[in-house]
Amino acid sequence: MPRTTHPERHRTERIGWLRAAVLGANDGIVSTASLLVGVAAAGGGHGELMVAGVAGLVAGAMSMAAGEYVSVSSQSDTERADLDRERAELDTEPELELRELKAIYVSRGLTPELAGQVAQQLMAHDALGAHARDELGISTALSARPAQAALTSAVTFAAGAALPLAAALASPVGSAGPTVAGTSLLFLTALGAIGARTGGAPLGRASLRVLFWGALAMALTAGAGKLFGAAI
Repeated sequence: MPRTTHPERHRTERIGWLRAAVLGANDGIVSTASLLVGVAAAGGGHGELMVAGVAGLVAGAMSMAAGEYVSVSSQSDTERADLDRERAELDTEPELELRELKAIYVSRGLTPELAGQVAQQLMAHDALGAHARDELGISTALSARPAQAALTSAVTFAAGAALPLAAALASPVGSAGPTVAGTSLLFLTALGAIGARTGGAPLGRASLRVLFWGALAMALTAGAGKLFGAAI
């Protein structure tokens, strides 16, 4: 018997955790590497680098977790409020909501007759789900998940921050700055490629994007470290 369907995996299902993962890992590498490069440029030794790097890792991971949780919770609260409002309107004005859904399908290219039939059948099956998806743009795949975003960001930030920290620890005395900068740029290039491959985006553009911003951040903090080190 010929197959009438085939399994599909859509990358939009990954958006919730992929955004937080890429942001966390990228921020972990960039912020920690920049911090270490700045300390090294100011004349700090291995001891100062380790203290600054570990403190930056812990503080950054917690900051990312808290920031992601608060921001995604705000999105989740907004989605919940919209769904509550839509649920109330479906209870009090079902005919108006039916016409509203029909108008949406007409605007997407269906004839008025077909749009009316589709709207009626979808509302009979799951009225709130139909309005959430087609009127509000809220879907299960893209809905906000605060705990997932917070945990993903914290873990990936710590993993990203550990890379330049390990490079600083393994670098010869006096060459920590260049070693951290060079290896971190390689890490960022690889991260951009991994994120692009996971999300189905062009590899070159994504890698260059994170490489540029990482290099700029490290150059600025190195300059600040030089000025601060000269001042003291």
